Amino acid sequence: MSPLLYYALPTLGSYVLLSIFLLRRPRLLHTPWVPAFCPRLGAHRGGSGERLENTMEAMENSMAQRADLLELDCQLTRDGVVVVSHDENLLRQSGVNRDVGSLDFEELPLYKEELEVYFSPGHFAHGSDQHMVRLEDLFQRFPRMPMSVEIKGENEQLIHKIASLVRSFDRSEITIWASEKSSVMKKCRAANPEMPFCFTISRGFWLLLLYYVGLLPFIPIPEKFFMCFLPTIINRTYFPFSYSGLNQLCAVVSKWLIMRKSLIQHLEQRGVQVIFWCLNEESDFEVAYSLGATGVITDYPTALRHYLDNRRAAA
Repeated sequence: MSPLLYYALPTLGSYVLLSIFLLRRPRLLHTPWVPAFCPRLGAHRGGSGERLENTMEAMENSMAQRADLLELDCQLTRDGVVVVSHDENLLRQSGVNRDVGSLDFEELPLYKEELEVYFSPGHFAHGSDQHMVRLEDLFQRFPRMPMSVEIKGENEQLIHKIASLVRSFDRSEITIWASEKSSVMKKCRAANPEMPFCFTISRGFWLLLLYYVGLLPFIPIPEKFFMCFLPTIINRTYFPFSYSGLNQLCAVVSKWLIMRKSLIQHLEQRGVQVIFWCLNEESDFEVAYSLGATGVITDYPTALRHYLDNRRAAA
């Protein structure tokens, strides 16, 4: 055996054993963040499978099902009002081919009478309330309800207005910054650093890399929430690519990478809450909670509440 292998193999072996040991006992190196809330049931767009998405009626319906988290997306109107809307362009939601930012709040059109549920293709939601709602209205109506606010574009005015609203309603601890882009998240954190925040896509890949090379137990994690799609919904209710072959490949690879109980348990023990979206079937609820996830985001809060209550009764 060469001198290099003579020293390298024992060192590598010791590193692997130490990494595995600390992966299971992360509190030996890190003090976990104590969350202000534990979201078991999250309502996607306010519960867009049961009422028209992002309307006050949808939020009220989710509250009736004892939701723990409202998942929202925000846009900014021409007159500087923060409204709850997934799309910037209103064509899908309202049939009007205009951007939110090109209209004043009072000019915003009503939602269509029915909207297809994005993560349940072929299913449609209806409701008596067709009005778009201001984020401020939700903060006033549900002052202590945790909410996740996703920012899709690099609109600094929108980010600062949301940060200001959160501060004025004294809800920094229960409002989560969410964004797919790290550049946007950087601006969000600067605008209100007191708010907990989620992993972005690039940070999620970095997390997985650290986990598989064994460095995750040694690295600090500033994020407080890991909100991720459940790989088993790809090619069933979630189609990220236009080609079925790519969706099948994505499903296989992401399932192998993400659905690791040891990873989720490690994050949970370090105070990072793991939430899978957007699950609308009981079999997917079961998979998520059996992996050790903190919670689930769904379009159907009534179905998830029924599942959680039955699961608690069985336990």
